[in-house]
Amino acid sequence: QVQLVESGGGLVQPGGSLRLSCAASGTISRINAMGWYRQAPGKERELVATIISGGSTNYADSVKGRFTISSDNAKNTVSLQMNNLKPEDTAVYYCNANSYDRGQRRYLQLWGQGTLVTVSL
Repeated sequence: QVQLVESGGGLVQPGGSLRLSCAASGTISRINAMGWYRQAPGKERELVATIISGGSTNYADSVKGRFTISSDNAKNTVSLQMNNLKPEDTAVYYCNANSYDRGQRRYLQLWGQGTLVTVSL
């Protein structure tokens, strides 16, 4: 089983920065994409940013220019650098990975437990 563990959430003032990290552990066959999603209170989970193994990235319009996603394929880790944070960025942030399962012979969507980011004075 592959597990995702996030770290780095917390409380920050508007305009501040935080860095989220996520590490995949367990019996990993291949991960071809990782990313971050978030869910604010009363709202649906939404994509924040994704990165594929080749390095291509994709961002939600609301975070473009402020957030940067990066990954280390050798270590199966993904990070999200968040700058110029706004109150509307407040949410639980979830790490996501597209991981190949040899038993099922297909890729599975895996999720971390989530880490809370609060942007407030």
